[in-house]
Amino acid sequence: MQKIKSLMTRQGLKSPPESLSDLGAIESLRVPGKEEFRELREQPSDPQAEQELINSIEQVYFSTDSFDIVKYELEKLPPVLNLQELEEYRDKLKQQQAAVSKKVADLILEKQPAYVKELERVTSLQTGLQLAAVICTNGRRHLNIAKEGFTQASLGLLANQRKRQLLIGLLKSLRTIKTLEEDYPGAIQLCLECQKAASTFKHYSCISELNSKLQDTLEQIEEQLDVALSKICKNFDINHYTKVQQAYRLLGKTQTAMDQLHMHFTQAIHNTVFQVVLGYVELCSGNTDTKFQKLQYKDLCTHVTPDSYIPCLADLCKALWEVMLSYYRTMEWHEKHDNEDTTSASEGSNIGTEETNFDRGYIKKKLEHGLTRIWQDVQLKVKTYLLGTDLSIFKYDDFIFVLDIISRLMQVGEEFCGSKSEVLQESIRKQSVNYFKNYHRTRLDELRMFLENETWELCPVKSNFSILQLHEFKFMEQSRSPSVSPSKQPASTSSKTVTLFEQYCSDGNPFEIQANHKDEETEDVLASNGYESDEQEKSAYQEYDSDSDVPEELKRDYVDEQTGDAPVKSVSRETLKSRKKSDYSLNKVNAPILTNTTLNVIRLVGKYMQMMNILKPIAFDVIHFMSQLFDYYLYAIYTFFGRNDSLESTGLGLSSSRLRTTLNRIQESLIDMEVSADPTATLTAAEERKEKVPSPHLSHLVVLTSGDTLYGLAERVVATESLVFLAEQFEFLQPHLDAVMPAVKKPFLQQFYSQTVSTASELRKPIYWIVAGKAIDYEQMLLLMANVKWDVKEIMSQHNIYVDALLKEFEQFNRRLNEVSKRVRIPLPVSNILWEHCIRLANRTIVEGYANVKKCSNEGRALMQLDFQQFLMKLEKLTDIRPIPDKEFVETYIKAYYLTENDMERWIKEHREYSTKQLTNLVNVCLGSHINKKARQKLLAAIDDIDRPKR
Repeated sequence: MQKIKSLMTRQGLKSPPESLSDLGAIESLRVPGKEEFRELREQPSDPQAEQELINSIEQVYFSTDSFDIVKYELEKLPPVLNLQELEEYRDKLKQQQAAVSKKVADLILEKQPAYVKELERVTSLQTGLQLAAVICTNGRRHLNIAKEGFTQASLGLLANQRKRQLLIGLLKSLRTIKTLEEDYPGAIQLCLECQKAASTFKHYSCISELNSKLQDTLEQIEEQLDVALSKICKNFDINHYTKVQQAYRLLGKTQTAMDQLHMHFTQAIHNTVFQVVLGYVELCSGNTDTKFQKLQYKDLCTHVTPDSYIPCLADLCKALWEVMLSYYRTMEWHEKHDNEDTTSASEGSNIGTEETNFDRGYIKKKLEHGLTRIWQDVQLKVKTYLLGTDLSIFKYDDFIFVLDIISRLMQVGEEFCGSKSEVLQESIRKQSVNYFKNYHRTRLDELRMFLENETWELCPVKSNFSILQLHEFKFMEQSRSPSVSPSKQPASTSSKTVTLFEQYCSDGNPFEIQANHKDEETEDVLASNGYESDEQEKSAYQEYDSDSDVPEELKRDYVDEQTGDAPVKSVSRETLKSRKKSDYSLNKVNAPILTNTTLNVIRLVGKYMQMMNILKPIAFDVIHFMSQLFDYYLYAIYTFFGRNDSLESTGLGLSSSRLRTTLNRIQESLIDMEVSADPTATLTAAEERKEKVPSPHLSHLVVLTSGDTLYGLAERVVATESLVFLAEQFEFLQPHLDAVMPAVKKPFLQQFYSQTVSTASELRKPIYWIVAGKAIDYEQMLLLMANVKWDVKEIMSQHNIYVDALLKEFEQFNRRLNEVSKRVRIPLPVSNILWEHCIRLANRTIVEGYANVKKCSNEGRALMQLDFQQFLMKLEKLTDIRPIPDKEFVETYIKAYYLTENDMERWIKEHREYSTKQLTNLVNVCLGSHINKKARQKLLAAIDDIDRPKR
């Protein structure tokens, strides 16, 4: 059979059916025609021969359908073809094909009657099914018509009428019940009276049953009382609570009622916080999956998303406030009724009075103890919520808002039971320190980026600029009323502080989110083009006394600056008005000098203080981070503009020991000097490096090498004076910082101000010294002095040309200073320091030039005095600095030439400000005139003794 199937497949026919049920499979099979049947019948019918022909068919023909017969037969052909053999082979194949076809035809004819019969049955069944479908469709249509016409119309009316009758009866019952609604005392009083009346006839069985029912009724009323008592926890109602207490008093269970009340408050706290958090978790998850309802409260808090964290916290605190307010009003109720009971107690019996007093004392102690217990539960619930989310990813304003809510909650706790809220403080302290460390680290990196991209251009602000005008410092104006927010502060002038419970007792909630205050006032601190108005810009060059609107503090910032140096000679206002050559502050309004980076640092300080003001336990950490902002800014200014290894070699004390100590401390504690991380470093060292910041680098846009701009003097002035201004703001904030700093940490704050903030102005000396050292060509002056002949024999009346050259250098310096002042206002202390440095360097160069003289006569010394006096006379016309710096330094050196041997030895020991070379030259030049060789050796030995400790 399998072979027949394969042959049928080769012939393009389908396989024969396995049974009558499979006749449909050959429905599409082509039935041989009459002619074909006739041909098949005419062929000799020898079953055995036909079977042999079928068996002679090669096995390969029974393979898969993909078998290619033609290809197979062609490949079998021999290399040399024989026509006779081919025809014989072809006849053989035809015979095999004919045998297969006859076999197939016989099988088809054999199954044909059964196929036709089965096909008729299928057709009949199909017709019956179609008729059944029509009958069902008609039946359903008629059923719908009957339903609409009879059931819904007629029976529906009957059902509604029946419901109406039932509801009317229910309404009558409800109206009857309403007359007794929550009248627990009346119901209990009625039951007690019935029990008393029934006790007289208790020997009757029916009365005994009545007593039993009355007792059951009392128990049911007591259960309802417990439910009514639980409602007090979230919404206190005086009338409701009065009825409940009267009912418990009739039952003689006032103590039990108080115990139950505290249990209900505890349960109310748990249920309230769970439902609030659950609502937000389900809202944010987008479904009401019951899996959240099965979670513990602690686990549920971890599913609150950052976006819904603050609204959920606010709602949580509002709900807890309602519970605490209900407890507060419960205590008020008992205090009021205790006083009323005390006044009327004298009318009752002593026994009753003692019992009442005992109950009253028990209730009072229970309520007082419950204050701490309830607040502890509130703290623990809020603590769990706070620690359930990592707040370090929050924005600053959002985190401050969280702190504000918790601060208000701690205020509620203090008024509620006098608690300091240690649990809340510790939990929010952990979150705050963690948040603030990450926040501060990011801000330090931003500050470094700002500093490295800062071009040190002036940021124009108004002359009356104050940090209190910035949004970040608005809280300092509001901090005067810590217990009540400004929007809710009562207008009463009474000195009595209104507590939150008194303020919100009847209406409102202290935790209502109020975002409408945030941007009520906008900042207006920037000036246009550096001037506050066009009129000021025009008049700034005409009249110096145009700063009448400038606060005295800002004027004093630049005039009465205390740098720790010798006081500068005071100059009167008349002198300021009259002088024109050395005042470089006349061309602009006397506004503070600061940059955008300075403003950013000040804003950061304001944000830090906001957090510290809200959460005082972390005040030390915040102030420590604030000090790092100032440290890094100071270190950057020094690194950019003041670092010069040659400064200390001058011996002029340009950098005080205090300044050097401060810079070294900052470099060791804050600056990361490592280029790359050391893989062998310990874990502790790696953690320390995380706390440090790489040293900043000056922007390549800032050019400090051009003589025309006095080697970046404008940028140096802006940078240095912005640091001085920043230090002044820190000085202004010192009382506020000192007020919140813990007592044990106050030495740190005092040291920060005395060792760091006060050194800001000291940076002026080394920074401006670099400008002074390059602004005048001192080397050229030494060369000109070396060409002068000092061993003249007659007194000269004309000074040397090096004096004129030096004065020209100073005149050029003055002109360049004027050009720079057109870009940036140069404060008086800055101009004084610049002139002082230049004059001091010039005078020391003069002494160095005199110390290079090989031969000098008395007339030569007189010529030196003439030159120096000419220099002083011309110099005093260029500057108002008095006295001239280092004037005595030059004059004393010149006059030392005339000293005798003993006087010179004493002079050498007293004047150690001169270098060994200068002293040695003085002795050598004097040799031969009034000092012999023996005295020379003695004096040189004295000089060597002085120089030995310096080595």
